[in-house]
Amino acid sequence: MATYAIGDIQGCFDSLRRLLDKCAFDPASDCLWLVGDLVNRGPKSLETLRFIKGLGNAALTVLGNHDLYLLMVAEGGAKLRGKDDTIQPVLDAPDRDELLYWLRQQPLCHTERGYCLVHAGLLPQWTALQARRLAGEVEAALQGPHYREFIANMWGSQPDAWSDDLVGWPRLRAVINAMTRMRFCSAAGVMDFRVKGKIANAPAGYVPWFDVPGRKSAESILVTGHWSALGLMLTDNLLALDSGCLWGGHLTALRLEDRQVFQVDCAAGEALTLGK
Repeated sequence: MATYAIGDIQGCFDSLRRLLDKCAFDPASDCLWLVGDLVNRGPKSLETLRFIKGLGNAALTVLGNHDLYLLMVAEGGAKLRGKDDTIQPVLDAPDRDELLYWLRQQPLCHTERGYCLVHAGLLPQWTALQARRLAGEVEAALQGPHYREFIANMWGSQPDAWSDDLVGWPRLRAVINAMTRMRFCSAAGVMDFRVKGKIANAPAGYVPWFDVPGRKSAESILVTGHWSALGLMLTDNLLALDSGCLWGGHLTALRLEDRQVFQVDCAAGEALTLGK
C-alpha cells in the first residue's frame, strides 16, 4: 500500500490521469492525499470532481480556496468572477447537488501519522492538533443544517490574524483564511492576502508562513499546495506540492513512504496563459 500526495489539480483532469498512470496508482490498495483546489481555471473541473468522488475511501482531499469558491457561487454567496472561472459545467451538471454535497463533507485539515494535510498553511500559533480542532469547527458549520448562512458569511480578508477570543463568523473566517489563502504572515501571525508570487515578493515585515521562527506546527510534516510560484519544495517538515500544472508547469505526486517524486507535464490544452 502506498500513499500519494498530489498538488493542486484545478480541473487539469487529463494531467491527473497521466500522473496516476505514471505512479501505477491502484485504488484497491493505494490512497491519494489531495491538497485541495480540485476545481476551477482548468478545463475539466466536473470530470475531476466525479473521478475523485468515485474513488471513495481511496482518495482523501482537503478543501482549497477554489473549492470553497465553487460552494459559494452555487449557494449565491459569490458571483462568477470572470473568464478564468471554469466551474459552470459543475453548476449545470445533472449530478450537481450530489457533487456539491460530497464536497461540503470534505475536511479543511487532516492529521495522520505525524502529517498534517492542509491547502495553504497553518498560523504560527497553532500546533497541528490545534489546527485540526479548529478545522472541525469550520467543518461542522459547512456540514450543518445552516450551512447556507455560513457560506454567505465565509469570505473576506478580515480577520487577518488569530485570537482565541474570536467567536462566530469571524472566528471561522480566520481559520479559513489561514488554511486556504495564506502565503505570507508576520512573526505575530498577521496574514497578507495581497501579495502573491515568489518569496522575494514578501512585503516588509512578512515572511513565508513556514519560515516564522518557532512556529508550533514545525513538529509535524505539513503537506500543502496553493503556492504555485513557490514550486515543489521538500524539507524535513514541509512538503509543498503545487508545481504549477495549471500555469504550464507540472502536476506532482509524492509517495509519502519513501518520498519518491512523480511528475507529468501539463497536458495539452490545460495550461493558462494568465499571470499567476
